[in-house]
Amino acid sequence: MKLKRTCGLLLTAAFALPAAAQVSVYIGVPPPAVRYERRPDPPGPGFAWIAGYWAPQGHHYRWVPGRWDHPPYEGGYWSHPHYDHERRGWRLHEGHWDHEDHDRDHHDDRHDEHERH
Repeated sequence: MKLKRTCGLLLTAAFALPAAAQVSVYIGVPPPAVRYERRPDPPGPGFAWIAGYWAPQGHHYRWVPGRWDHPPYEGGYWSHPHYDHERRGWRLHEGHWDHEDHDRDHHDDRHDEHERH
């Protein structure tokens, strides 16, 4: 009984930690240029395209291919992963589902046009 309670408390604490508590990985060199990927047709209505990106793997990067995914809730927007250059190196901010489209202020129609071809 005590073990179940302890596990439950640990699980609750893990979900309650703020995003700032996530572990950061720094790499000394910037990520390579984003790869062009041909976006296939969506598998059905309501799917959102999750563009590919470079993920840190040790002291290098590995390409994570783009994919179609269904938002986990109504009105969900995908906030794409991005890197910031900091004193310790390049740090990845992982992509995540959000309730607001934070990219709309930085929208670049040329990028969308390039991805459509």
